[in-house]
Amino acid sequence: MNKVYPDAASALAGIVQDGQTIAVGGFGLCGIPEALIAALRDSGVTGLTAISNNAGVDGFGLGQLLTTRQIKKMIASYVGENKEFARQYLAGELELEFTPQGTLAEKLRAGGAGIPAFFTKTGVGTIVADGKELREFDGEQYVMERSLVADVSLVKAYMADRAGNLVYRKTARNFNPNVAMAGKITIVEVEKLVEVGEIDPDHVHTPSIFVHRIVVNANPEKRIEQRTVRTEA
Repeated sequence: MNKVYPDAASALAGIVQDGQTIAVGGFGLCGIPEALIAALRDSGVTGLTAISNNAGVDGFGLGQLLTTRQIKKMIASYVGENKEFARQYLAGELELEFTPQGTLAEKLRAGGAGIPAFFTKTGVGTIVADGKELREFDGEQYVMERSLVADVSLVKAYMADRAGNLVYRKTARNFNPNVAMAGKITIVEVEKLVEVGEIDPDHVHTPSIFVHRIVVNANPEKRIEQRTVRTEA
C-alpha cells in the first residue's frame, strides 16, 4: 500500500468534506502541519469542527481557516494569540469548547485508544464541569470527560518511513502523537522520508498502523509565534 502522496492537496483529495471534525497537531506554531493546513484552506470545505491546542495566529496556522470562515467550532485549550478568533467568538460567530490543556491531550489519547470517557479532577468546581457527571473516588470529586475521535487528523512529524512509522522532534511531540491516534483517517506531513527499516524500532513514536497518508514538506516556514530579544544597554 502506497501511503506517500506528491503534495498536500492530493493527500487531502477524496478525504476532507464539509461538516467534518478535523484534529490538528502542534503546540502554538511549533509542530503544525503547515502545508496540510494551507491545502485544507484551499479545498474550500466549510462547517468544520477543529480540535487543536490553539487556533494559530492571525493569518497563519488554523488562523487562516478562521479568516476564510471555514471553521464553525473550535475545541481548544489556548486561543490568546488570535485576534480574529476573539472577534468571531465575542460576536457569536464561532462556537468554542474551551478545554483544559491536559484534559484535551487525554481526550485525544483516550479516543485513539478506544476509551469512550474518563474521570479527572481538573475542572471540578468550575464552569468546565457544568452539565457533566461528577463522581467520588477515594473521597475526592472527579468530573467525567468524553473522549475525542476526529474524522480526519492532520499531523506534523519530523520523519517517516514509507510504511508510516513516525518520529517527532522536541516540542512537536506535544499533541501530534495523540492527534495521530485519534483520527479515523490520519494524514501526516513530514520533513524527511526514509525507506522502511531505516528507523530504529526503538525510535518510533507513532507506529504505522495509525497513518494512512504521507506528504513531504522538506522546508516548512516554522514561523515563530513570539520573538523576544535582548537589547544592548
